[in-house]
Amino acid sequence: MTKAIVVRETGGPEVLKYETIELADPRHGEALVRHTAIGVNFIDVYFRTGLYPSPTGMPFIPGNEGAGVVEAVGPDVTEVKVGDRVAYVGPIGSYAESRIVPADRLVVLPDDIADKTAAAMMVKGITAQFLLCRTFKVIEGHTILFHAASGGVGLIACQWAKALGATIIGTVGSAEKAELAKAHGAHHTINYRTEDFVERVQEITGGKGVDVVYDSVGQDTYPGSLDCLKPLGMWVSFGQSSGPITNFNLADLALKGSLFATRPTIFNYIAERDDLEQSANDLFNIVSSGRVAIPVHQEFALEDAGAAHEALEGRRTTGASILTV
Repeated sequence: MTKAIVVRETGGPEVLKYETIELADPRHGEALVRHTAIGVNFIDVYFRTGLYPSPTGMPFIPGNEGAGVVEAVGPDVTEVKVGDRVAYVGPIGSYAESRIVPADRLVVLPDDIADKTAAAMMVKGITAQFLLCRTFKVIEGHTILFHAASGGVGLIACQWAKALGATIIGTVGSAEKAELAKAHGAHHTINYRTEDFVERVQEITGGKGVDVVYDSVGQDTYPGSLDCLKPLGMWVSFGQSSGPITNFNLADLALKGSLFATRPTIFNYIAERDDLEQSANDLFNIVSSGRVAIPVHQEFALEDAGAAHEALEGRRTTGASILTV
């Protein structure tokens, strides 16, 4: 038996119910992990509201990342052993005191990475890794626009992009968030509530535009994001916190400069074990080096997951939010 947050119907934060559930023993290829910390991400909101259908059907337990200790393993598990400190991304189901996880999804934590840090950074940090190092390979001299620069992914990505030698322009929703983004590597910030971000990008770049736009906002930033790009630039749409884009026209990419567009997801980038390990190791190394700090700004008890979602949806959070067990 263990405690977990269960969703039996889609809806607002009130559908997150704190319940006792049965927990089976780990089978072949599985491990039992006792959580110490659990990450909270906007994709959890998408599943809760029904914007994304739960891959496990209804009812389901939300959450795609966590950190903790391996307490048991099934037959023939070689990736981890009992007593290992581990973290993971996916599959869904992390909002629980303990859970069964496919062993090939677990990565062993280095001694200098704390559990809370790991739980806060696995989804966000690996997302930053594939965005900056694989989807569009940022190098010294590039200029990038990162929407929601003071958010969980944004604060990691700004630091990482700065370490790569890029110039970072970040959009934010307040003066306080602008200062936070600058403190984490953004060279320029734009308050989208008081400024036209397309005009400001053109001013900052002298009319040249940026090499790449990283956009997790969606409806509110489209098609403006395309107007910020240089010819042959890339628009990376990796989320839709303001709602889905419904009016995308492929011809616009040609009209606005033979642009590239992509809609990546973390699960495709780490589907293979080798890719997961490489991405996690890149993340662990840059955090251990001190070039990227993981800001955990909000902590909630597991049973208060609803309050965590309310804060996230109300844009009252900065950096990472976690649930503690």
